[in-house]
Amino acid sequence: MADELIDICDENNNFLNVKKMKSEAHKNGLWHRASHIWIYNSKGEILLQLRAKEKLLYPDMWDISAAGHISAGEDPFTSGLREVEEEIGLKLKKEDLNFWMIRKVKTIFREIKNNEFYYIYFFNFDGDVNQLKLQKEEVQKIQFIPIDKIEEELKINPSKYVPHGNYWFEVLNEIKNRIIS
Repeated sequence: MADELIDICDENNNFLNVKKMKSEAHKNGLWHRASHIWIYNSKGEILLQLRAKEKLLYPDMWDISAAGHISAGEDPFTSGLREVEEEIGLKLKKEDLNFWMIRKVKTIFREIKNNEFYYIYFFNFDGDVNQLKLQKEEVQKIQFIPIDKIEEELKINPSKYVPHGNYWFEVLNEIKNRIIS
């Protein structure tokens, strides 16, 4: 996981006009921002990534289609577009992303105190995932998985998934509503 300079926020998501390295923010539990891009298709499947085994946070677990920290001076849209292209090789434009909400999340994993505001976006993609190029340092593989299978596995075998708690089910329900609409 490469270290990078990020903007620090207060607990209400207001910029503090302070920039720190991501590692320092995680060590000290400083609030910062991340972009989450959830990709789904019209068949009711969500594109999940299996995180690389070498990741510091939640290695070798299934996670969001693409996500990452918002770099210092970067806006959430630009960050989301960059992360999708870097991690899974999908080049999108700003108008492709459908903003949903900002979610405040406080987690601890080993010695990492990750206090983030997620900027959450959706993208409907019915293309061939086999044509996408993965960033091997971040992602082992990607796969479209039916929503009902994800829901079932989260209940019976949650250790396969990054522990996002209710966030998983909120997103799955939102995507189901988008597919029906």
